Amino acid sequence: MSGTNRRPGPPGPANDWALEHVDRLLDSYQRLTGRALHTGPEIGAARARAVFEADFALLSHGLESDPLFNYGNRTAMALFELDWDRFVGTPSRESAETDQQSKREVFMQTVRRQGFVDDYSGVRVSATGRRFVIEQATVWNVIDADGTLHGQAATFPRWRSL
Repeated sequence: MSGTNRRPGPPGPANDWALEHVDRLLDSYQRLTGRALHTGPEIGAARARAVFEADFALLSHGLESDPLFNYGNRTAMALFELDWDRFVGTPSRESAETDQQSKREVFMQTVRRQGFVDDYSGVRVSATGRRFVIEQATVWNVIDADGTLHGQAATFPRWRSL
């Protein structure tokens, strides 16, 4: 899931709810921001399941030249109106309107340089063309404990339809 072309299966009991990837997302978020993204009492696969079913959006992409989504929790997939099989492998640039994709790319380069950006807002578009604004987003580099970059992730607790 770290920038390879391997398409992960949907989070579920068979893969401990994508435990390894979710742990990397949560750990890198905490290391970079100093805050915990998920504060529930769960650990291990139960924590990964809670994050998958959370009411905040969480999504990530890998390191491909045209980065592909490699994780989205239920909230994120519902907002973008995609199921797992369609979400994973979709170029993340498609989350922005076509005329905003270059602006989004500049923003993602800023995140790459800085490590993370807080309180971001921007217009996004679902697979059916429904436009919505994400609010209070944090976007960060997904980095493991050894400092290896695996991609980037975003989380946001609020959004509104346009």
